[in-house]
Amino acid sequence: MSNLNESTSNNTQRLMDQYTEVRTFLIVTPCVVFLYVNGVMILTLRKKAVFQQASCYILFGQMLWVDTLNLFISVVMYMCAVSRILIMKNVCLLLLIAATSLYQVATLNLSLMSLERYVAICFPLRHAEFTSSERTHIAIGVVCIISMIQPLSETIIFYCIDTTNIAMHLFCSRTTLLRLQIYNKLDIAFTCMLFVVVWFIIIFTYASIAAVAKTAACDKMSAKKANKTVLLHLIQLGLGASSILAGVIQEVIYVNTDLMTAVNVMYFCFLVFIIFPKCLSPLIYGMRDQAFSCIFMYYFTFGKGGTVNPVIKEQHA
Repeated sequence: MSNLNESTSNNTQRLMDQYTEVRTFLIVTPCVVFLYVNGVMILTLRKKAVFQQASCYILFGQMLWVDTLNLFISVVMYMCAVSRILIMKNVCLLLLIAATSLYQVATLNLSLMSLERYVAICFPLRHAEFTSSERTHIAIGVVCIISMIQPLSETIIFYCIDTTNIAMHLFCSRTTLLRLQIYNKLDIAFTCMLFVVVWFIIIFTYASIAAVAKTAACDKMSAKKANKTVLLHLIQLGLGASSILAGVIQEVIYVNTDLMTAVNVMYFCFLVFIIFPKCLSPLIYGMRDQAFSCIFMYYFTFGKGGTVNPVIKEQHA
């Protein structure tokens, strides 16, 4: 009887391992593909002077770098989790700091991209002055500094106040490493402030561009394209907010259901709210710009398609 139970247990474990391998393949494969796509896009941005000088392309490049790094860190942490690899707590803290900071940079970067489109449509004569490459890089620097406030605060608390972490190696997640209630309060406070500010900026720019589009002095096509871009920013921000809600759902499911259901829900949330937005958003933005897309296709297909010398008629919108 004991041998039968042991055989059943081994078969169940084998099926679980195979199921985990399939899910890992379904996550890692698109991530590797889109890491390559993002890498080619970053290379493309470095091949033309206009891509390094125009504020819209500079901000697009910032989004590419942030999404690429965030995607890489997410995959690394996922692989460690499914492989049951324990990580040194200092390394885990570094990964969590990087993930939090990159997430906030990506969110704030949406507001910068919306403001750039707002200036281009509402103040076209002063667009070059307001969104010069120098000012754009300064704005990006300010965003990076703001995004480091929460991670630095948590790091100070971790090393100066937190005495709950005595194990040198652990399963790496915010739940296992940052156990004090003050971490949750900081996270909620910073997240609420971040999303309120960015929601306000995006909605304000969308409404302003829509109002200007009704006037006779506005380029209707440019305004329509800019409004679609800002709407994409709003959708992307909504996905970011959904990822926070997904974390809450995962906690509730983990507490109130069996382990298999909890694992399935966690996998679904990770795939839909974390991986796919980071994979698809750079591709959507890049393919909407004709000047960028034709050069990108040239490098992506190893010179088989597109051209390296397109006529740049309009800026990225």
